[in-house]
Amino acid sequence: MSTPPPLPGALGALAPLLNHYGYLAVAGLITLEDFGVPVPGETVLIAAAVYAGAGQLNIIVLALIAVAAAVIGDNIGYAIGRFGGRRLVERFGRYLLITPQRLDTAERFFGRHGGKVVTIARFVEGLRQANGIIAGITGMRWRRFRSATSGRSRRPPNRCRYELLPHHSGTASGMTARAQKKKGPLD
Repeated sequence: MSTPPPLPGALGALAPLLNHYGYLAVAGLITLEDFGVPVPGETVLIAAAVYAGAGQLNIIVLALIAVAAAVIGDNIGYAIGRFGGRRLVERFGRYLLITPQRLDTAERFFGRHGGKVVTIARFVEGLRQANGIIAGITGMRWRRFRSATSGRSRRPPNRCRYELLPHHSGTASGMTARAQKKKGPLD
């Protein structure tokens, strides 16, 4: 394998993590992020897509890992809410930026809109991380939650469609560079 590409800006801080742990870093951070821990899961997926575009990672494997990690993280969040309940979230929620007032508001909204919230939460930062916990607290049936989080909202994986775009730009720039090496800069 060749040397990994330099990552621009804030993504550069994730390079050592991706260089050392690769797919495991992606799986771990996305799982943690999806059950409520504020870590750069989305950002590491974008950085990993750049690596995939440069041939360092396989884009198909990356997409499958991202989807599996997101579903696992969502379900861990659901279990925390379902079995730990409101008491647990009120005790430790401040570390996840979930205050009792925010929890009350989310519960009321969730009670009215349930599955739609879980599906739409895939696109809303903050809500995506808390939706499993809130679904569990409000008593949403697990089958309905599972359907909303891994069925409708992952056809094709919404998170991957947008965050794996750097793969395509990396692949395109790599093809351009190879073509220029073969033919010369502007034959």
